[in-house]
Amino acid sequence: MSTEICNQGDGYLEFWREYHLCTLTTVRPDGSPHVVPVGVTVDADADVARVITRKSSKKVANILASQPSQARVAVCQVDGGRWATLEGTAEVRTDPDVVNDAVARYGDRYGRTPAPDPERVVIEITIERAMGHVEAAKPRAVNVAH
Repeated sequence: MSTEICNQGDGYLEFWREYHLCTLTTVRPDGSPHVVPVGVTVDADADVARVITRKSSKKVANILASQPSQARVAVCQVDGGRWATLEGTAEVRTDPDVVNDAVARYGDRYGRTPAPDPERVVIEITIERAMGHVEAAKPRAVNVAH
């Protein structure tokens, strides 16, 4: 398992198993960030996060426009005061077995399997850094005016 993920504590990987929408940040050729909502699955044993998408998407184009092995990306999820971010390098994978595996993992996490799509590819992120805060937030007192 990723040392980066292990260093985040017991609840970190569990947080990545909960149902949460995420964001993926890629870098456009002009250097500006491109942030989009996605579903993410994490395979801590392989140090990989995966996003399924269409090969015609802007996020795929941004990754392909980078030098090989240099497409820097981040995925993030937030739930109240809990948050987690994984950073690394991305590669676009088209192999049908890789795509089918990623779709199955997505189905496990999100409780639904997307319809088949011949345009589907996988953005595979090699995890290089993990950060976040996943401890349950303490309830705050709320002042209610009467």
